Amino acid sequence: MSFSIVRSRGALGIDAPEVTIETHLSHGLPAFNLVGLAETAVRESKERVRSAIINSGFEFPLKRITVNLAPADIPKTGTRFDLAIALGILASSQQIPNDPLVDLECIAELALDGSLRAVGRTLPAAMACIAAKRDLLLAESDAREACLVDTLTVITTSNLQSICAHLLNDEDRAQLVYQPTIRADLTPKVGDKTLDLSEVRGQFKARKALEIAAAGAHNVIMVGPPGTGKTMLASRLLGILPEMTEQEAFESARIRSISKQTFDVNTWRHRPFRSPHHTCSQIALIGGGSVPGPGEVSLAHNGVLFLDELPHFQRHTLEVLREPLETGEVVVARAAAVNRFPANFQLIAAMNPCPCGNYGDQRSECICRIDQIEKYLQKISGPLLDRIDLHVEVPRAVADYHRSPATSNESSQTVALRVANARKIQLKRQNMLNQYLPNKALNEVSPLGEPELRFLDKAIEKLRLSARSYFKLLKVARTIADLEESVPISPQHLGEALGFRCIDKLHADLKLLR
Repeated sequence: MSFSIVRSRGALGIDAPEVTIETHLSHGLPAFNLVGLAETAVRESKERVRSAIINSGFEFPLKRITVNLAPADIPKTGTRFDLAIALGILASSQQIPNDPLVDLECIAELALDGSLRAVGRTLPAAMACIAAKRDLLLAESDAREACLVDTLTVITTSNLQSICAHLLNDEDRAQLVYQPTIRADLTPKVGDKTLDLSEVRGQFKARKALEIAAAGAHNVIMVGPPGTGKTMLASRLLGILPEMTEQEAFESARIRSISKQTFDVNTWRHRPFRSPHHTCSQIALIGGGSVPGPGEVSLAHNGVLFLDELPHFQRHTLEVLREPLETGEVVVARAAAVNRFPANFQLIAAMNPCPCGNYGDQRSECICRIDQIEKYLQKISGPLLDRIDLHVEVPRAVADYHRSPATSNESSQTVALRVANARKIQLKRQNMLNQYLPNKALNEVSPLGEPELRFLDKAIEKLRLSARSYFKLLKVARTIADLEESVPISPQHLGEALGFRCIDKLHADLKLLR
């Protein structure tokens, strides 16, 4: 038989579409034709495959070879199809049997001597293989990542010759299956717990804001002079968030697997904490490129995105955050395909109140003019601020820095227990956290009485809240009530929620000074 079929997996965003490698040998002048929308790296596989087959002790057929990568409408990129093409040629030339390849998918690059090289991005392929009920054949250094899917049979070896020996029944299959003792090393490990809230001196309001944010998955912006602990507070948010579920961990690991950064398999159950520098580009933040890949917002999926010195980011770069903050995903549209990347993250931002950083500080004098401060604040657009629930003032703390932190400071473990309890209440009541609660469902979840409505009317009139800000305010108040295990929302809860609107107060003060 001069025809064979070998299956592999492509790389398209976070998906791994099935690619069928069809190989046909026919009479005629020797030729090697590769078709099926293959980019340069795939077309170059012809030379790698030829040398690998010869150097592995097999015969490269001197016939007309046609290899089709189907379906032809999906772009084929990278070197991940080398092994499948080589096995297809060997099977169609009857040097190895075709039957064992039916329930097998192959992803690996071939070196000229026939050894297998890693290609990365294997976790989406491993998850797709489970759905297709096939085994996965990989290079040894890629197998560890694929074994996160513990129900998958992962076959791995170091070279093409060993794989062919297995297919010819000359080598025991058990020697090629990834060992369960190595799988045991992938047991989820607890995240870093060394960063504790008890180390924060003072800043009780900011600590409470972090607790509210963790309980309801709310976004936070902290405003204060330099050195007041904004970065320190943000880095401790992970310590009070609950551990990721297995589904959340797979979602985040899948994104990290396809990114260009090194994926540490041992940290696959850790919530991501991303902190890009303010000089990062729009594509680096949101994702995209000639071959669309995930950006920082997607790498922070199910975790925290910390943007320090927020006004120093380019205005157009910050504006692209509006869509993922609203929808929880990023859509990258290209002529060839539309890629969707999950981006359900908590935004923690930090900024100074003015260019010099000392406006409103009782211990340092501000040297900025009013128009400079207004221009500085206007770098953050109103629609973006509307999507941030908590605006927290972080003043300079009066403390003896050389002394140990006060024993009254609660640890992250204590706060995390309250956060977990509040989340449990929300999930039981509405099957989602307060941040994701539809606006129309707020009245059903927390009907307001006459005192609360009068209070809100005054707040809307005085602060000129937009409709989005109004509903954000209600959601924050609902979270504060959940932390106190209160069924109704009281005026006290609404008042505390209004206390986290320091940027509105800052704009009002500047207006009076004018």
